[in-house]
Order: sequence, then structure tokens, then C-alpha cells
Amino acid sequence: MTPVFIDTSYLLALELANDQHHGVALEHWKQVIKSPLQLVTTSYVFDEVVTFFNCRGYHTKAIEIGNRLLHSPSVNMTHIDEALFYEGWLCFQQNQDKDYSLTVCISFVVMRRHIHL
Repeated sequence: MTPVFIDTSYLLALELANDQHHGVALEHWKQVIKSPLQLVTTSYVFDEVVTFFNCRGYHTKAIEIGNRLLHSPSVNMTHIDEALFYEGWLCFQQNQDKDYSLTVCISFVVMRRHIHL
């Protein structure tokens, strides 16, 4: 079965009821939990999500979400090593015409490796 990459915007949409994509993300999540999918994310995505909530004064929520991601048997957390970092940095440099963040570029590299895109 093909793994599914979960990014920052998806995780935020799941958690924030006022997010414009909350309903769609929630419906998708209901389908995800019914199937034995392997979810893939990165330590950089993890950092963005936890920091988002913490910087807005929701430290307890940041810890809750972080622990759910870290302890879920369905989530494969890819930790960014030096090789991944530099591949992501190369992707970032090659996409000057896009507004991709470094985290997004690293995510693309991880998706190519784990999901074979």
C-alpha cells in the first residue's frame, strides 16, 4: 500500500475548526483511520505544527498534538539528516519561481523516497 504524506497545512486543518479546509480534512481523516494506511511526515513538519500552536499560547495543545504524532503506530516520522537537508536545499534553490519553503522542499524529497513520486 502506498504511504500518504501528511504536511503542516493538513495537520493544521485537522486541528483548527476555523480553517477553511477543516471539513474536507476531517472527512478525509475519517477515511484514513478506517484503512491501514502508513502515514509519513518529517521532523520539520512536526516542528512547524508544534511551533504554530505554542506561539499562539496553546502549549498544552502543542504537546498533545506532538505526542499523538510521535506515538502513533501509523505515523512514520522521517528525521531530517544532513543528506536530506542538502537535497531539500538543492530543491529550494532550483525552484526560485515558486514560493516553496525549505520544509516543503525537504518534504518533496521525502515523498520521492518513501512514496516514489
